[in-house]
Amino acid sequence: MIAIIDYDAGNIKSVEKALISLGESVVVTRDPEEILQADGVILPGVGAFGDAMEKLHSYHLVDVIKECVKREIPFLGICLGLQLMFRSSEEAPGVEGLSILDGDILRIPAKEGLRIPHIGWNSLKYPNEGRLFKGIAEDAYVYFVHSYYLKADDPAIVAATTEYGTLIHASVEKGNVFACQFHPEKSSEIGMKILTNFIQVTKESKRA
Repeated sequence: MIAIIDYDAGNIKSVEKALISLGESVVVTRDPEEILQADGVILPGVGAFGDAMEKLHSYHLVDVIKECVKREIPFLGICLGLQLMFRSSEEAPGVEGLSILDGDILRIPAKEGLRIPHIGWNSLKYPNEGRLFKGIAEDAYVYFVHSYYLKADDPAIVAATTEYGTLIHASVEKGNVFACQFHPEKSSEIGMKILTNFIQVTKESKRA
């Protein structure tokens, strides 16, 4: 069973549908007990950093998320879900993120001919080996929708990068914590393989 954290963010249904299509049991919930009993947990999201953190606090989910990480339950942040896992975002000055991982969220720099938000398909490079990308060749294309990007403090946790006006840390991995700036649930066969790899992580973790 994979728990998708429900904090009124966009894109929850798309993630749920993708996992169900892969044959996975899914619960969309904000109930702490259900989340902490899950084999894996996903924090999806489309929206604004400040509003999202306010929702996570109002639903008392911040401590639950940190407890998931402490217990080493496989945890995947998607898009805004990735951004929330870090310290802060230029989108919401003064708002503290979850600080599960070290780094900051910056606005994509304006450049002539570059549209912001970044909406579309970009290819990935793998500076470090990542379990989410097992069996996926470098330069695979995935789908992005964002105006802000991650700059992680530690390059060793960066599993995938892309270029869009600047070097974007597109995916990170540390222990059983994973995050993707792009949307695997909207990234066709490549995205389904990434989600399949996350499901495999949850099964391996359960057996350990």
